[in-house]
Amino acid sequence: QVQLVESGGGLVQAGGSLSLSCEASGNSFSVSAMGWYRQAPGRERELVADITSGGMIGYADSVKGRFTISMDNDRSAVDLQMNNHKTEGQAVYYCLANYLGERLWGQGTQGNVSP
Repeated sequence: QVQLVESGGGLVQAGGSLSLSCEASGNSFSVSAMGWYRQAPGRERELVADITSGGMIGYADSVKGRFTISMDNDRSAVDLQMNNHKTEGQAVYYCLANYLGERLWGQGTQGNVSP
């Protein structure tokens, strides 16, 4: 089994930067892809960015050019650098790992963006 531990998040002013990290422990070599989703109050959880173990990357249109996702295989971690953060980006951010066909979620970390 794999456990996901998220870190980062917090409060940032609009236009500022925030970074998130998610480390997978346990049988992490069986993780084929990782990503970040977010859920704002009253809204559905949505994809922010994802990356496969082979390096294929996808971004939501709303974050292209501002957010960067990367995978650190040594740490079994996925990092999300969020630049030029917007107030609509205020949400709980969740890490996701695809592990042997199963989708595993982290506990979530809050990202607050002030005007």
